[in-house]
Amino acid sequence: MTNSFGAPPSFGAMSIAELSGLLQTGKLDAVELTQSILEEIGRHPDKAIFTTLLSERALEEAAASAKRLREGRSLGILDGIPIAWKDLFDIEGIPTTAGSSVLAKAAPAAKDAAIVDLLKQAGMIAVGRTNMSEFAFSGIGINPIYGTPKNPCSTDTPRIPGGSSSGSAVAVAAGLVPVAMGTDTGGSIRIPAGFNGIVGYKATRGRYLMDGVFPLAKSLDALGPLCRTVQDAVWIDAAMRGVGTPITPRKPARPLEIVIPTNGVFDGAEQGVIDAFEAAVERLEKTGARITRLAFPSFDRLPQLVAAYGPLVTAEAFALHRERLAGPDAAGMDPRVVARTKLGERTTTADYLAILDARRQMTAETEALVGDRLVAFPSVAHVAPPIAPLLADDETFFAANGKTLRNTGFGNFLDWCGVSIPCGTGDAGMPVGFLLSAMANQDEALLADAMALEDVIRG
Repeated sequence: MTNSFGAPPSFGAMSIAELSGLLQTGKLDAVELTQSILEEIGRHPDKAIFTTLLSERALEEAAASAKRLREGRSLGILDGIPIAWKDLFDIEGIPTTAGSSVLAKAAPAAKDAAIVDLLKQAGMIAVGRTNMSEFAFSGIGINPIYGTPKNPCSTDTPRIPGGSSSGSAVAVAAGLVPVAMGTDTGGSIRIPAGFNGIVGYKATRGRYLMDGVFPLAKSLDALGPLCRTVQDAVWIDAAMRGVGTPITPRKPARPLEIVIPTNGVFDGAEQGVIDAFEAAVERLEKTGARITRLAFPSFDRLPQLVAAYGPLVTAEAFALHRERLAGPDAAGMDPRVVARTKLGERTTTADYLAILDARRQMTAETEALVGDRLVAFPSVAHVAPPIAPLLADDETFFAANGKTLRNTGFGNFLDWCGVSIPCGTGDAGMPVGFLLSAMANQDEALLADAMALEDVIRG
């Protein structure tokens, strides 16, 4: 198959904005685009990226989009754009397996998740479900049940994709789709975005409807897209809120105040990551950004809180899965997910309430410290490591998982929003992510500033 330009199709490697321009002007047909995307996914050698293709549904939606566009009835800038969905979002007619075989025989979803429906109303085409860490409980992205998507940026050895939105990140980074949806409880959007050299936006928790999204820890779970540009993320964000036209302003790059923590986030960081991050900071300073470096007391207190009471995510994950862990389903789960989830049993009700109380205090104290300034640090302190050593040894896996989740986890606990933007490369030429964050509910300002600064950060 060739596209309208007579060249082999590579539409999945294009941004939403590029594809939208072609669709809206009639230079590209939505059915042609969707067929090309499905064929490219089918040809791709990594069969662990997608768990389900929605070919019949996708082509029906594409035909409806093409008809609307021909008749001048476009639903907006996203009409006809393909999207892939992490296997946590209900898709009508099929089970939501959450990356686990124990849910494969669950009842099919009676309807689409609320967010899936909103993006369908915006004209987007659901092409498939993407793989993930089982029950979203890992920042690594390894899945021994459905396979582990390989990081497409690696040229030396198979490397991890990052998790838990592993398939979503790889689908975008490999040029199979322009956007895929992820969830983020401890970094599950921003980590794979950083590892795979793409943009990942984690919204403030509660910004979007969560109906029909399989949870991990409801007090931490957030949603957001993995895509090619911040502008693409802005367009998706608007549709996820039911807004027909994006209202996030594009404004001139202006002198910004950015705070860089001096504690926690650089501990044990690879030199290549530090160098790429600091080079981006230097570029920002040249544009007039005012950089302040200071210690965040909450970054020292959080590890102490975890040591005293256990992680909040583990306590809530155990509450969600306790019956499953006590029954025959546990034998069909990833043993590492079982082991980590069972740790939540140690957190008593009093401990849990103490964590929530400390969280409120720490969040308020950090907001008073930062104000309306942005916060910046590396998305992950290291580049994506090879898969093999993590498969071979549990101790190595858990140590890598903890370090991988550390930087992004601060933002989840303190209810921040954040965007990971590629800023260069580190060891083995692997991507490094620059995490730009803001306090809760400052999403509009964060996205506007990230759009203005994206080219500078990328260098």
